[in-house]
Amino acid sequence: MATRREGVPHLPLHVLLVLFTLFTIYPILWVVTIAFSGRQNLAIATLPPEPTFTDRLRAITPWPEQWSFSNFSSVMTEQPFAQWMLNSAIIAVGTTVVGVFLACTAAYAFSRFKFPGQRAGMMAFLVSQMFPGTLMLIPLFIILVQWLGLGSSRLGLIIVYATTSIPFSVWMLKGYFDTIPKDLEEAALMEGASVGKIFWSIILPLAKPAVAVTALFSFMTSWNEFILAATFMDQEAMYTAPVGLRFFVGGFSQQWGYFAAGSIIVSIPVVFLFLFLQKYLVSGLTAGSVKG
Repeated sequence: MATRREGVPHLPLHVLLVLFTLFTIYPILWVVTIAFSGRQNLAIATLPPEPTFTDRLRAITPWPEQWSFSNFSSVMTEQPFAQWMLNSAIIAVGTTVVGVFLACTAAYAFSRFKFPGQRAGMMAFLVSQMFPGTLMLIPLFIILVQWLGLGSSRLGLIIVYATTSIPFSVWMLKGYFDTIPKDLEEAALMEGASVGKIFWSIILPLAKPAVAVTALFSFMTSWNEFILAATFMDQEAMYTAPVGLRFFVGGFSQQWGYFAAGSIIVSIPVVFLFLFLQKYLVSGLTAGSVKG
């Protein structure tokens, strides 16, 4: 009987993981500290003329001397940040609904049906992901602003974001649809169900993990995107939250407290959405649905 070999000792591994975790969350702790400090500068602790080791340690420790919610209240009342958040929410939700709907139907067609250009279409989706997003900036500006007249509009950004997220979403959903046994559809067809009924009542419920990941990806992409929004939105009332955050730190004014508070507010919807969809992010709902 073979003996088990001793693996890597747990204590050094745990210490290494803790160090990397602290290294990762250290910048985030500084953002939280600046947001709750009530100040607009980056200097949280003031060093004396001859600082001691304790003074220097306090200066690099992300912990405000006095906790205050003034930055959060000011950024939501004195600044148009609430309007920018509303713009981001409308655009992100619209992008998610449109993008996921089109991606689901297209991925199901590529997975289940045979038609001319099927392989070429999938390869076109794959090739489109090899180019940087900034390469499409000028063509998108010409089409969206000059041809369609949708510059500085929510609908324009929804169309752009949904279009750019479809290729990746189709590839991801098609791979999951391929794992769903076709026996389920054949049985439903024998019972008289239509293709549309099978798609909505059988395939989509079984594909909840993939749909949840696709929806989360589409929402996060449109919620955090900056370059396209900054290019197409030229009216302050139509800015999205990432574009609005840029104006808190400019060449003439540096409101780091507002910037940090706004960054935390922007991250809250994504965190809650991830927690809500977390139960769907584990695949395996089809395991055992059909006996071999």
